[in-house]
Amino acid sequence: MIKLLSNSRKTRGWRRDSADAAIMDGREMFEAFLRVNSDIYVVDKNGSPAIVEGGEAFFGQSNPFDDKALPILGYAPSMRMEDLGDCSFCQTYGLKYPMLGGSMANGICSTDIVEAMGKNGMLAFFGAAGLSLNKVEAAIDRVEKMEGSIPFGFNLIHSPNEPDHEAAVVDLYLRRNIRLVEASAYLGLTLPVVQYRVSGIYRDAQGEIVTPNRIIAKASRVEVATQFFAPPPDKFLKELTATGAITNEQADLAREIPMAHDVTAESDSGGHTDNRPAVTLLPAFLALKEQMQSQYGYKQELRVGAAGGVASPSAVAAMFSMGAAYVVTGTVNQSCIEAGTSDVVREMLANSRQADIAMAPAADMFEMGVKVQVLKRGTMFPMRAAKLYELYCDYDGVDSIPASDREMLESKYFCDSLDNIWAQTCQFFANSNPRQITKADSDPKHKLALIFRWYLGQSSGWANSGNPARKFDYQVWCGPAMGAFNEWVKGSFLEDFKNRNVAEVAFNLLFGAVVNQRLNALRLQGFSFPSNVFRVAPLELDRIKGYLVLDAGCAAA
Repeated sequence: MIKLLSNSRKTRGWRRDSADAAIMDGREMFEAFLRVNSDIYVVDKNGSPAIVEGGEAFFGQSNPFDDKALPILGYAPSMRMEDLGDCSFCQTYGLKYPMLGGSMANGICSTDIVEAMGKNGMLAFFGAAGLSLNKVEAAIDRVEKMEGSIPFGFNLIHSPNEPDHEAAVVDLYLRRNIRLVEASAYLGLTLPVVQYRVSGIYRDAQGEIVTPNRIIAKASRVEVATQFFAPPPDKFLKELTATGAITNEQADLAREIPMAHDVTAESDSGGHTDNRPAVTLLPAFLALKEQMQSQYGYKQELRVGAAGGVASPSAVAAMFSMGAAYVVTGTVNQSCIEAGTSDVVREMLANSRQADIAMAPAADMFEMGVKVQVLKRGTMFPMRAAKLYELYCDYDGVDSIPASDREMLESKYFCDSLDNIWAQTCQFFANSNPRQITKADSDPKHKLALIFRWYLGQSSGWANSGNPARKFDYQVWCGPAMGAFNEWVKGSFLEDFKNRNVAEVAFNLLFGAVVNQRLNALRLQGFSFPSNVFRVAPLELDRIKGYLVLDAGCAAA
């Protein structure tokens, strides 16, 4: 039963008395909160608090109704999922809901996820990182053939060890008119990402600067976010004008825009992460946004989104309450049926808990000591990857590795001789980046790094394909959000990964956040509820839509 904890029964207004003014309890009360398009009032009826929905009400001390009007003690307004976050964000990208699917690499954020979220008024970024240009272009072909016009984006990842590939991806995006990217894992701006942003920039007939290409950047450090909120660096603009990629006039226009109007604060997450807690990272980014907006006076306001830990309705509600313009899911999407991975991995994720994760060396930034967060339950990848980095730090080349360690690597890690692995590595780089082989021929330590990166790169492929012979070597990017999600869905239809589809998961997170916000509104007015009320369990999508008054169609459709 609802209880009034406040010492005073402050009258906030008046509501006409009606037969529906009844003291609700248990499921009946919870159903009232699920009807999110209806206002909820806590009224004083015969000395006891009662919950009523809708009806005619007046806020103020004077009673404009008859003497049967009931004093209003508390109020929870109707809410819409599309009103969460910053409405300008959805307007900018043609969305109905401020929910994004992050670009999990190697196509884990698949074209199926892009389609499912796009058709439901959301946005997802295809996980292009780690894929060949041919596979990325095939994904572009697939997205372009999707029925209807849906919002979508592609990933652009920082590739410090393969700058030529990063540049080639940008060339592909420009050639194929990919107008939105999620820039991720950047340690600093590069020429390709700047070229993507400023290509085709012009001033329209109304004098407004138009940038055909937009970036939503993802960062976990203030110094990186600062670079994306600032205009493109002059050194890159001068280099682009010198090569004829842009004109001097376009360079001048570029100095008036930020690299990205939207930056996602990526807290503790799967994959590349600095393990930052959201409760400190998001406020820091919001403060930075205000500082940069004041410094540059952009006509369009800067915005900050939130990623990492977005795995339960209460977490989503908290992100929006702290000021996030939008939220981004990642790890939880990997366990959905549309993800570009195997059922073996989906089951491993569905059985994981918050402590079942570890940091391991990253394949794309191995030599730099950069790490990614991965699943450790059911796989030996984190320990084996850490051993590889230890050997890389200790020895100058393959020939320096002690015989016992080499035997262990060949029998347990690579399941092949290091000579054969090097031959495969050479074959790969002969087509994609021959300079890597040339460098390795003169630098034994670089050759050692390339061999070890073979294992790190193959490990995610074995996981995505569900290779049964290499299960102990699966690299599965995973953050603590997965464990939180599994705790939330325990006992519901979403506990079984076979029932998880990405749109239904996203709707549940947003809908549950709205219900939480309504409950919290009354909590802040001095009311308490039974403990089970605050757990908004997952509901089937049709049932959620039954509680909503949907518009004729989403803005993206």
